[in-house]
Amino acid sequence: MTTLIDPPAHAAVPVAVDGLATRPSLRETVDQTLAMAWRATKKMRRNPEQFFDVTIQPLLFTAMFAYIFGGAISGSVKDYLPLIIPGILAQTALTSSMAMGTQLREDMDKGVFDRFRSLPIARIAPLAGPALADIIRYTIASTLTILVGLAMGYRPGGGFLGTLGGWLLTIVAAWSLAWIFTWLGTVARSAQAVQGISMMIMFPLTFLSNAFVPASTLPGWLEAFVKVNPVSHVVTACRDLINEGQVTTEVAWALLGCAIVVAIFAPLAVRSYSRKI
Repeated sequence: MTTLIDPPAHAAVPVAVDGLATRPSLRETVDQTLAMAWRATKKMRRNPEQFFDVTIQPLLFTAMFAYIFGGAISGSVKDYLPLIIPGILAQTALTSSMAMGTQLREDMDKGVFDRFRSLPIARIAPLAGPALADIIRYTIASTLTILVGLAMGYRPGGGFLGTLGGWLLTIVAAWSLAWIFTWLGTVARSAQAVQGISMMIMFPLTFLSNAFVPASTLPGWLEAFVKVNPVSHVVTACRDLINEGQVTTEVAWALLGCAIVVAIFAPLAVRSYSRKI
């Protein structure tokens, strides 16, 4: 007969493997985040279709909106380009951030994140890594939009530095907004649900903004919404930088809004992800 003997009361129960900290340090968190970012870039290289929206959309939307609405809104395509190029720049980069939540939900449904449970890594690393890698997509979308505008005859009044500032602001705004969709990816039940909810959020924000038409031409009730729309602040800030080369209060408001979004939704995403696993 085998007798089970309880361990002495003073015996210590191991809670962590020797040599491993129970909570990763800041340096380890950064290293783990970079490792997850590298994993995400490898996934991008093996699935080039992930770049379709950030390569085709800037070309299509810039040419389509410029030639269709240019004459009606500004009298000519040339006069419309200073209005539409910063708008398309912000709209394309922001809509490309929606893919973050969908891809995250697909990975979770496939059981990829189950493998991370046993790893002594920071909880934010599997989320921040792909978000960091997604900057590549925002960079491609923003760069192509500016290049298409230049090819169509657009000449930024803010010069190189102003254009660079608007380009950087767009990428920062897209990365910040991606945390909202990251959080959606951790709470929604399927990738299709994430995509549907994301479209319901982004399409009104982008199209009901001043990205395509001056806010002063809209009905009063719609103009009031456009003025408080955070996308409008990003678009206006991009116009101030690219067309005028000026760092205005709109730039400060846009950056403040980006910081608030990250401060709210990054912890929410990490908390929801921790509960899921």
